[in-house]
Amino acid sequence: MSGKLQRISVIDSHTEGEPTRVVMDGVPDIGGGTMRERLSGFVENADFLRAALLGEPRGFEAMVGALLCDSELEECECGVIFFNNAGLLNHCLHGTIGLVKTLEFIGQITAGEHRIETPVGIVTATLNPEGSVTVANVPSYRYRKSVVVDVPGWGEIMGDIAWGGNWFFLIDGFGPELSYDNISMLSDFTLAVMDALSSAGITGENGGRIDHVEVFGPPPDDQSDSRNFVMCPGGQYDRSPCGTGTSAKLACLYDAGKLKPGSIWRQSSILKTVFSGRIEPLEGNRVIPIVTGRAWVNSQSVMIMDQDDPFAFGIAR
Repeated sequence: MSGKLQRISVIDSHTEGEPTRVVMDGVPDIGGGTMRERLSGFVENADFLRAALLGEPRGFEAMVGALLCDSELEECECGVIFFNNAGLLNHCLHGTIGLVKTLEFIGQITAGEHRIETPVGIVTATLNPEGSVTVANVPSYRYRKSVVVDVPGWGEIMGDIAWGGNWFFLIDGFGPELSYDNISMLSDFTLAVMDALSSAGITGENGGRIDHVEVFGPPPDDQSDSRNFVMCPGGQYDRSPCGTGTSAKLACLYDAGKLKPGSIWRQSSILKTVFSGRIEPLEGNRVIPIVTGRAWVNSQSVMIMDQDDPFAFGIAR
């Protein structure tokens, strides 16, 4: 970074209520290679984006950032690295939907299939003619079922551990009632579960950190099959039904014999917005989750960082 002013171009959207801020231009070079290989370059040269773009005074902590990258893979339209207030994310499906609508907004893509390289692999996103986006996610699976963890103040809580692009602990039948009025209590509960899992050394496969906790309950209406509340790393809840969380749920349902190929599962968020999903089975208990949702571009901005400004790069870093 040089000069008194730095300008970074962004385009904002929300996917079923959850915001995505796509970084278009004005950031340091993070090197080449795969998206997984570029993560270290992001940490070294572009980590300031998390506080500068997602935190106060320009953003708020529930925002997810998406750094748009060129992909070196010929079959991919682009690459992307996702991040939030707490750090880098393995993957973000709601962010992928927001990215697709952003690419449509700038005229880079039209309706049809588009492959996008993420740090966890290539996903295929279809921009549907009516404007929704369908994402064929990375292979997902239930790793362990009926895992019990002792949560201070709540007692023994049972859930499944599953991969949907991030590691999830999925809970059904425990915790506060799933209601918008209970967001504060649901946040306290899921954060306590996350801490208890860490303290107990409970992880995903190969020691993968479980950084999302997802609670399920009855559907709020006849437009969905269940309702969820998802706590993300960084202490903010997902306003959408959570794409990687829905993927993890679909994998668990399939592994439990409760979801057949071709059947549709409609997952409602705490805001009553809905993702619809289905699966394509792979070997064993692995599946390709196919999730459809909607996003809307709502802002195009140039962020100006004046190095004389004490909060040029965010209030909290």
